[in-house]
Amino acid sequence: MFTGIVESLGKVIHIEDHQTNRDITIESKIAEEAYIDQSIAHNGVCLTVVAIKDNTYKVTAIKETLERSNLGELQVGDMVNLERAVIGSTRMDGHMVQGHVDDVATCSTVEDVDGSWYFTFKIDPTQAAMVVDKGSVCINGVSLTVVEPSADSFRVAIIPYTFEHTNFRFFRKGSLVNIEWDIIGKYVVRYMNLTQKQ
Repeated sequence: MFTGIVESLGKVIHIEDHQTNRDITIESKIAEEAYIDQSIAHNGVCLTVVAIKDNTYKVTAIKETLERSNLGELQVGDMVNLERAVIGSTRMDGHMVQGHVDDVATCSTVEDVDGSWYFTFKIDPTQAAMVVDKGSVCINGVSLTVVEPSADSFRVAIIPYTFEHTNFRFFRKGSLVNIEWDIIGKYVVRYMNLTQKQ
């Protein structure tokens, strides 16, 4: 379980494919405290630490993960948002995030509004029911509030701290991002869909 509050940025320093899996080595300040079998969210994707060396650690993304997220697009030198799993005494500053990516969205506009930024993301229209105004969404592991949802897009407003401390500052038109919809919303939508079929 995560909160969508990014702890650190990590740098991809090595990528190696093994059959349909991809090993990704990350350099980060949190590597010193990492341990084997630990869950860490990478751009919002929960992955397990499988090796540690100095200030780096390695995770493995399987075929399913690569197909459902933007991790398959990563290249050496890319920066990823990192968050370790919550512990019992952690404040839930964001919202409940599982680290299970639902879809990939495309950044369609980045608007600098003199001190903050609006990012607009295009989504699959079949996912529109998951997006509500002022609801929560997790984008690349960052817990954010939805602004102005439409039939195929939504916006988020980014404060300077988030812009400076996450990989949002690297987003451009066409950037692919990982989306995890709010878990409560997913249950409600599924329940409604099932009851309408009865």
